[in-house]
Amino acid sequence: MTTGARLAGRLRRAREECGLSQQQVADALGLPRTSLSKMEGGTRNVSTLELTKLIDLYGFPASYFLASDDEPRPEDMIHVLRRAVPEMARDPEVGHAVRFGATLCREGASLRRLLGGAVEPAVPNYAARTASASDAIRQGEAIAREERRRLGLGDTPVSNMADLVDDQGIWTAATHLPDSLSGLFVNHAAAGFAIMVNRRHGPVRQRFAYAHEYAHALFDRSRTVVTSRRDNASERGETRANAFAAAFIMPPGGVAERLRRIGKGRPSRHTRAFFDVANDVVTGAVVRERPGSQRITYADVGEIARHFKVGFEAALSRLKSLKHTSAAESAALLDQRDIGNRYIRLLGEPGRTGARDADGHRHLRAQIVRLVIEAFRQEAISRGRLLEIGRKLAIDDGELLDLAWAARPY
Repeated sequence: MTTGARLAGRLRRAREECGLSQQQVADALGLPRTSLSKMEGGTRNVSTLELTKLIDLYGFPASYFLASDDEPRPEDMIHVLRRAVPEMARDPEVGHAVRFGATLCREGASLRRLLGGAVEPAVPNYAARTASASDAIRQGEAIAREERRRLGLGDTPVSNMADLVDDQGIWTAATHLPDSLSGLFVNHAAAGFAIMVNRRHGPVRQRFAYAHEYAHALFDRSRTVVTSRRDNASERGETRANAFAAAFIMPPGGVAERLRRIGKGRPSRHTRAFFDVANDVVTGAVVRERPGSQRITYADVGEIARHFKVGFEAALSRLKSLKHTSAAESAALLDQRDIGNRYIRLLGEPGRTGARDADGHRHLRAQIVRLVIEAFRQEAISRGRLLEIGRKLAIDDGELLDLAWAARPY
């Protein structure tokens, strides 16, 4: 087999593996289809520029096309990913994105080796068997606490989940994936650890996906690829990774502290201790909170969501699991998720900036909006005062009234 014929066969196989037609590839190269047909038939030479474009288009390493062995195959990592993500063959965009990401990870690992570094990151291995779903949840939450301790995070929010994972030596990328696939974890000798999340999903969902896939790196590294899909969400490994992500992003102490700072989460009656200097003793007094003041509203859920940069439903689920809201309260608040998301959008969604921050007062506005809605809910201010403050914040009267009335007791 001549060099030209060998290259021609590889070009044809690469295109077929990518699920692309000759016309699609010819259009990408800016050539007539007949020219590509001749390339794949071995009757037309391939220029260096054309080969470079084809390598980028197909996402295969250059060695696949240029190696001297008779029947080279794509790297094993590509094969494994193709089995785990069958959509790669059906959707050219997904196929190219995943192959390209895998190729970059392989190149990065090669550079690490050249520089004397380790390909596999030095993150702990918490692999353990799970006997039940409740056992999986306990494991996920326990390791989330341990990882926060190891990383020195305390109870503070993680500012950027992708950066944190990257700092652990794990390749990270937000790339084109099927909508049903939120992310995947890869452990392969050619690349080390890699996490890909779905860039079509919003920043809040991507943040959770990075934490979820990080859990797979901690628990499931014996598997070459772990995919997180809608149809495998009930598996114990996925349950454990979800529990880890929720506890890692929203630690119990951090949630309790945030509720305290916004004036919620205290019992309706509690004792405050103080030192009686005249009698040289510690004494206390029973304090009664304003009736209804401690009820958690959709706006409070929204505040937790914004503080920890998660979605409304994720924040509500965490509040319920930590027993800050009862089953009945959680169900009622879930019914208000639409108004809750409107509230979050008004104040600025986590991970995004908008026109309302043009003068740099976004955080101040958010604080005032929360307080004015709570004051109206507790009937501490009138409707007129609510709207007066809202106009100073440049909030539409109707929008603010909708948000304020929704926080009132049912």
